[in-house]
Amino acid sequence: MIMTYDYYTYKEIRQQPRVWKEAYEIILSRKSEIQAYVHKYLDLGYKVILTGAGTSAYIGDALEPALHDTIFGNAAAIATTDIITCPELWFDKASKVLLVSFARSGNSPESIGAVRAAEKTAGETAHIFITCNASGQLAQMKGDNILTILLPPETNDLSLAMTSSYSTMFIACALIAHIDDIESQKAAVDVVADSVQKAMDRYEDAIKDIAAKDFKRAIFLGSGTLKGVAEESRLKLQELTDGRVMCSFDSFLGFRHGPKAIVNPDSLLVYLVSPMASVRRYETDLMKQIAAGNKLKASIIVCRDASELAYSDCTLCIETGLPEGIPGCYGGVAYVFVAQLLGFFKSLDCGLTPDAPSVSGNISRVVEGVTLYD
Repeated sequence: MIMTYDYYTYKEIRQQPRVWKEAYEIILSRKSEIQAYVHKYLDLGYKVILTGAGTSAYIGDALEPALHDTIFGNAAAIATTDIITCPELWFDKASKVLLVSFARSGNSPESIGAVRAAEKTAGETAHIFITCNASGQLAQMKGDNILTILLPPETNDLSLAMTSSYSTMFIACALIAHIDDIESQKAAVDVVADSVQKAMDRYEDAIKDIAAKDFKRAIFLGSGTLKGVAEESRLKLQELTDGRVMCSFDSFLGFRHGPKAIVNPDSLLVYLVSPMASVRRYETDLMKQIAAGNKLKASIIVCRDASELAYSDCTLCIETGLPEGIPGCYGGVAYVFVAQLLGFFKSLDCGLTPDAPSVSGNISRVVEGVTLYD
């Protein structure tokens, strides 16, 4: 009989707190090198572009608002898939670009294609490759304008779904954005890792129970950085169920403007609630409105501390346990384990194999079939 811990997906979800701490040590050990490289280009006015495809793109979507008060404060998230198809929309010969590429394997066509497109279209280009695979094509690229950050090898997830690769690349970029005071960031990484470890232990069985419910749709909502985390959460559940659960995401306020039409009695709502009281006011209003006007299969609230909530009527309330003041560039990853575990257990509930859930073959671990044109 195959047990949960026999699946790569489960192991890779559960290893996250440990590998985050290992990633911190990797970045710390290279402080002087990273600091010199980054400031060489930032001091010349290079624009930081956060890029990747799919889950790797969603790292940038979540981090862009979270890095506003760091040396990467001018960062913009642009997916490799957008750079390749329409590079002239983003770059011209006056552009000076520091392209931060996120890549689990570094072997997808878009990873290399975006690098080439940026170098061909922009006036000046430098690169930071944050990757999990030392043998990947991206990691093998060399040059004076390239800085490669290799993360712990076990973050090169063997499962189809990116889990520890996503969150560890997320944290690694946040640490690079704080490279000038990297030593002071250890406390934040440690407390996020320890809090998530405790939360996974505490809520795993409850998440499994939710996964056993017969929902056909799932909606993930978040504000600011947590909207980007909701985007990734949506994908995790959808790909791990091979599309049997159709998923969407939005911001709390944006959801009212049409997307709310997706809610029906077969829906699961997952609310990623902000740790900021000023933001929670808007989130609470929507949660109350949905509860009053819609029937749901189930709802989950993920929050820092349930005692802060003005509204908590839900099927399951999950507390991350983070202390106040943890920056969103670290705290955001404390929410994503919920969708990862939900997707894992729902995959099993659907009779699928979580490590390779795509019965149709529509998706694969490394994207195939992409032709790059000059």
